[in-house]
Amino acid sequence: MRIPCVDAGLISPLVQLLTSKDQEVLLQTGRALGNICYDSHEGRSAVDQAGGAQIVIDHLRSLCSITDPANEKLLTVFCGMLMNYSNENDSLQAQLINMGVIPTLVKLLGIHCQNAALTEMCLVAFGNLAELESSKEQFASTNIAEELVKLFKKQIEHDKREMIFEVLAPLAENDAIKLQLVEAGLVECLLEIVQQKVDSDKEDDIAELKTASDLMVLLLLGDESMQKLFEGGKGNVFQRVLSWIPSNNHQLQLAGALAIANFARNDGNCIHMVDNGIVEKLMDLLDRHVEDGNVTVQHAALSALRNLAIPVVNKAKMLSAGVTEAVLKFLKSEMPPVQFKLLGTLRMLIDAQAEAAEQLGKNVKLVERLVEWCEAKDHAGVMGESNRLLSALIRHSKSKDVIKTIVQSGGIKHLVTMATSEHVIMQNEALVALALIAALELGTAEKDLESAKLVQILHRLLADERSAPEIKYNSMVLICALMGSESLHKEVQDLAFLDVVSKLRSHENKSVAQQASLTEQRLTVDS
Repeated sequence: MRIPCVDAGLISPLVQLLTSKDQEVLLQTGRALGNICYDSHEGRSAVDQAGGAQIVIDHLRSLCSITDPANEKLLTVFCGMLMNYSNENDSLQAQLINMGVIPTLVKLLGIHCQNAALTEMCLVAFGNLAELESSKEQFASTNIAEELVKLFKKQIEHDKREMIFEVLAPLAENDAIKLQLVEAGLVECLLEIVQQKVDSDKEDDIAELKTASDLMVLLLLGDESMQKLFEGGKGNVFQRVLSWIPSNNHQLQLAGALAIANFARNDGNCIHMVDNGIVEKLMDLLDRHVEDGNVTVQHAALSALRNLAIPVVNKAKMLSAGVTEAVLKFLKSEMPPVQFKLLGTLRMLIDAQAEAAEQLGKNVKLVERLVEWCEAKDHAGVMGESNRLLSALIRHSKSKDVIKTIVQSGGIKHLVTMATSEHVIMQNEALVALALIAALELGTAEKDLESAKLVQILHRLLADERSAPEIKYNSMVLICALMGSESLHKEVQDLAFLDVVSKLRSHENKSVAQQASLTEQRLTVDS
């Protein structure tokens, strides 16, 4: 029936009727247009061309403050018509946003929150519009957070709360709205739900517990909202979240660990939490998930430990608390997300910690697993982190034993490949590690460096104009270090390095130019 209405030219006259002063005419016209727009591209297009949406929004704006039942019925029909008009159509939703529908609907919700049908219409409309990135700024400029939290507090029924959750989740992705929701008291509501539902085994309650705790974690992703809830580590919210970690509920353990990872996004918070025993709580949690553990909980707890290990003052404390031993229990994990976080945690812990780096670097099981993961081509993150940890073990330990372990485990070729990475930071880390190998254990690594074609790669890096200055500098340092090996020395001579190096003497970067002069002298003397 919808397309015939369009073909018969009925849309324009119907839209004209929207200018009537008769409430019954408006009501029936709104219903008719809502039906014509329902799931019909042609119907929506015709209403759009006739300017129907703008007229309806103008009506909503002017009738918004009138609370008699007949007017509320008309407002509900108009909201329904706009939903049918724009449902699952991004460009029409964007058009409504540009017409100012969001502040109008927020005002509507505030005034008519006692009317269940109208409230439901507003929530569904918010849910649709909130998915659009362009809507977030408009929502942030209204008091949507306050209205939704006020509405949420009144709801007892699971279904109604679920409807509000569906609006809150996309809105809470915006940092400004996160803060508004925190200030409006949403967190207290969420904590209450968690407390009420934690021991229930009803499906609805389990789902609501998950939604509430997930939303809580999402609110902590905003820097301002997170800091407000941390309250110097003394806040009620922070303390409640801490109590989730030793809980027997996997969902709460997960949310608790993720929340700690989010609180651990600045040095001050990290230092406070480590000084107040959070590391032991996380290690206990990991311990409960070693055998056939919950992968998401493992991943979250490792994420939290990795973040906590970033401040320099925390590293020694965490090492002496036994974090490396706790983390190494997951070395046998076959789950890439867990492998990735495990590697990142170890890399953070050994940064500038020579003793810990040496201890780990001599751990054959660990080094062999790293070499294996360096070939995990399906998991770029794991592959990259394995390479970086391999390099870090050498750079921070500066230990011959560590280098020997890595050579014996077949790690050299991976460090050479890492020197060709598209990420400058990784290239640099590889070149520094290789220079240490050449300086400390050239004889042991010689054959592997040769078969990995290191000299050819260095030639390419020096000849490539796109190579960063620090890459050129460290490549030349490495060339000088390789001259102590007869076979590698011969390769350097065969590749005419002098030509490439002498050009770099006039490089705009002073360090590169100076190193080029030194390298040129070394090459000339040894030729």
